[in-house]
Amino acid sequence: MKISIFVFLFFLISCSGDNESFKQAKVFVGNQKVPAHVLNLGKQVYLEYCMACHGREGDGNGPAAKGSIPAPRNFKQGLYKFGLVADGELPTDEDFKRIIKHGLSGTAMLKWDISDDQTYAVTQYIKTFAPQVWEVKDGSVGKPVELEEDPFTIARKESAIAKGKEVYHMLANCQTCHKAYISKDELSLLNEKYNGEPLDEFDEDLYQPKLQVSEYYFYDSEERMMKFLPPDFTWHKIRSASSVEDIAYRLAAGVTGTGMPAWKETIADHEIWAVSYYVKYLMDMRGKEERKKVLFK
Repeated sequence: MKISIFVFLFFLISCSGDNESFKQAKVFVGNQKVPAHVLNLGKQVYLEYCMACHGREGDGNGPAAKGSIPAPRNFKQGLYKFGLVADGELPTDEDFKRIIKHGLSGTAMLKWDISDDQTYAVTQYIKTFAPQVWEVKDGSVGKPVELEEDPFTIARKESAIAKGKEVYHMLANCQTCHKAYISKDELSLLNEKYNGEPLDEFDEDLYQPKLQVSEYYFYDSEERMMKFLPPDFTWHKIRSASSVEDIAYRLAAGVTGTGMPAWKETIADHEIWAVSYYVKYLMDMRGKEERKKVLFK
């Protein structure tokens, strides 16, 4: 009995000492000074809630990682997909908070019901896994993307969807990665409208999402890059967007480390809003008979 109590106490002391590993503050990009006690709280939260998937070392190699599709983020890379900053820029603390609090649909990343203090602390601790991007003296976080107000609103929803269909298939050519949702005849007519001539040749994989290679690598090799399949909007859940507004800002910001660019400044804001309505229209078909109307071979 005495031996058991000794072992238990030793375990508690060891864990406590492990969680108090930060003795000094850290300064992250933007001259953000984070005290040691915040980092230690963040480590405690991380070990309790995040380590199982993301791994003790933050490399995405936790004990639950092998059964996770998609694979958990490797925080050591310092790449983050779903910030609302321009593609490739470092996310803000608000970006981390949003993802931690709301999770990512269709993945093992749950909605975590933890306090704001815990959320802030674990965000700062996660940064310690990638000092090459977060502890750069002249570095900075990205500026949140801005969009003009929705020019359509629910009153002009149908016209927004119609315009969005054209933006999707012509101006943005989203089907080069995702898939097309209109017939070849309609696509040809749109090309004649925008480019002055009909189409007589079509990609063989026009109605299939195209496998993409990302900038994210697996924990065991920087040469083993992760691949991903862009979603079929009528079937797959969208990771970080569920409303028209969510979709619009995701389109504007892009998805860092993937082939999904930031569309802000590439197409006009009203076109971003239009294609957002169209994508939401497609998403709302999931599980419904009307989905067959936009499926072609």
